[in-house]
Amino acid sequence: MQKTARIRVLIADDHDLLRSGLALFIRTCPDLELIGEAASGDEVVRLCDTLQPDVVIMDLMMPGLEGVTATRVITANHPKTRVVALTSFDNEELVQSVIQAGAISYLLKNITTDHLATAIRAAYDGKSTLAREAAQALVNATHRPTAEHFRLTGREREVLAMMIKGLTNVEIAAHLNISHSTAKKHVSNILAKLQTTTRTEAVAVAVQNRLISAQTN
Repeated sequence: MQKTARIRVLIADDHDLLRSGLALFIRTCPDLELIGEAASGDEVVRLCDTLQPDVVIMDLMMPGLEGVTATRVITANHPKTRVVALTSFDNEELVQSVIQAGAISYLLKNITTDHLATAIRAAYDGKSTLAREAAQALVNATHRPTAEHFRLTGREREVLAMMIKGLTNVEIAAHLNISHSTAKKHVSNILAKLQTTTRTEAVAVAVQNRLISAQTN
C-alpha cells in the first residue's frame, strides 16, 4: 500500500515560545510535517519561495512585512499554498483584510490543538475554518450598507463630502456654485436618505458606514 504524503506545514510567528509550541505539536501529528519556521513576514515569504509548503500558519502581527501583506504575496506567488491566519486579534477589519488577501482560514490563538490540526487538514483540502468572531465579522461586512445602498446622487455625494469637512450650507452653495436653497435641499435629501435628523448624525452615519472615504477621494 502506498504511503499517503504528509501535509507540509510552515509556521510564521515572531514569538519564540509560541512558535516552538506549535512546532512541537505539529511534530506529534503523523500526517503533518514541519518543514520550516519564520519569525517575520519577510522570512516566511522567502521560505515559501524555497520550501513550497502546503499550509502556512500565519501570525498577523510580526515585525517588518506584516501578516496580511505576507499572505497576499504568498497566495499570489504560490496559489497552491494555503494560508491559515492564527492570531490573538478578532478585529473586524483585520479579518476582512487577511481573507481578501487570500487566507483560507482565520483562527484565534485560544483554540485547542485538535481544532488547529483539523483546520490545517481542512485548509489542505481547500476548505475554510473560521473562528466564530471571524465568521461574524464577515457577516457584518456583507450586510454593511454602502454608498449605493443609500442611493445618493452624484451631487448629494459631493455635498456629503463637504458636510463631513464641516462646511455650512452657504459655504457648500459657494463651492458648488449653486443657490443656498438648492444646497439646503441637497442636505435635507441626504438627511432623509441616511435616516438622520441632524447634520452631526448624518456625518456619524457616513463615518460608521465608511461613506467618508467614498465621498472624499
